[in-house]
Amino acid sequence: MPEASVPDSPDEPDPMDAESTVLDALKLAHESTGSARYLRIYEHLRQLMRKRFPAAPQPAPGIRLGPAGAEKIRIVCATRKDRETFFTEAALGRSLALYWPPAVDIRLFSLNTNGLSAVYNSVIAESQEDPAILLFVHDDIHLCDYFWPERLREGLNYFDIVGLAGNRRRVPRQPGWGYIDERMTGDHRDSFSGIVGHGPGYPAEVVSVFGPSGQTVKLLDGLLLAAHSTTLHAKSVRFDERFDFHFYDLDFCRQAELAGLRMGTWPISVVHESRGSYMSEGWQLNYGRYLEKWRE
Repeated sequence: MPEASVPDSPDEPDPMDAESTVLDALKLAHESTGSARYLRIYEHLRQLMRKRFPAAPQPAPGIRLGPAGAEKIRIVCATRKDRETFFTEAALGRSLALYWPPAVDIRLFSLNTNGLSAVYNSVIAESQEDPAILLFVHDDIHLCDYFWPERLREGLNYFDIVGLAGNRRRVPRQPGWGYIDERMTGDHRDSFSGIVGHGPGYPAEVVSVFGPSGQTVKLLDGLLLAAHSTTLHAKSVRFDERFDFHFYDLDFCRQAELAGLRMGTWPISVVHESRGSYMSEGWQLNYGRYLEKWRE
């Protein structure tokens, strides 16, 4: 029989484990406070550690692992609230304060006045050095599913881009994923996929059952979108910054389709506090830009 391996003596701690613990603490401090100082120290120590332990095992290229060996999920959220108020008042912040899953961090843009496309693109650029699953989500989303990270990873095993609700077809001059013309005529239910709850909290006041989840779609609602950062880099897919809020999601889906990426809905329980702001001045401005870009 082969000899049993002898465990390390508890009196001789592994220096790599000790420094990894410090790295984890610095990363957590940066994520919880937003301080760039913690991030600079983290990056400096990580470079030193790579030099000291060149033979240390590394994750596969393009994969960012969390503490349980699961691929890291990075929440990307822009909010008009300050950081403290986000975690006490915003739907998403309150969900995370209640339960923060392992292998999940957040890139929060507090007191934000920039367009969502610019915010999201900045994190895609940052992920070149720190790959992860990127979860682009609005701050008025209650995450009601305790297992949403596992469900999100499952969805990305089937699709390149995952959302909660969408349309399996696209028609000319479409003003939204659920509508077929400028009079805001709703599309036929057979074209829809996904389920989203609506209301100020849990339980939802209304559950919008659009259609079965897990279907391939051409358009996704931008309230929640997720993709591997490596996929977006490999296909050079970005958000078009001419769309600050409205139509950024429809445009993103059309770019993804041209790049050959497969999009689909996945069952994740959420409650959305907003029902959208169709026909507002900002909406109409971006609709004009959308028609001008796509010529339909």
